[in-house]
Amino acid sequence: MPDTEVPIRDESIRLGQLLKLAGVVDDGGVARAVIADGGVTVDGEVETRRGAQVRPGQVVRLGEHTITVTTGG
Repeated sequence: MPDTEVPIRDESIRLGQLLKLAGVVDDGGVARAVIADGGVTVDGEVETRRGAQVRPGQVVRLGEHTITVTTGG
């Protein structure tokens, strides 16, 4: 299961942007579709809002990908 750490420089990042930044989706349209279909979890809870704010320390999962948000982008 590929694990990725994504450092951000702000207090939070929108979920759709995070998926693009981590390289697990090709563009915003794909991000919107997988999020809307319930394929993404944040800290173990399904998240269906593309604009949901994700903060350092939170863990996002999409299929086999695990993304941990860190500080220091």
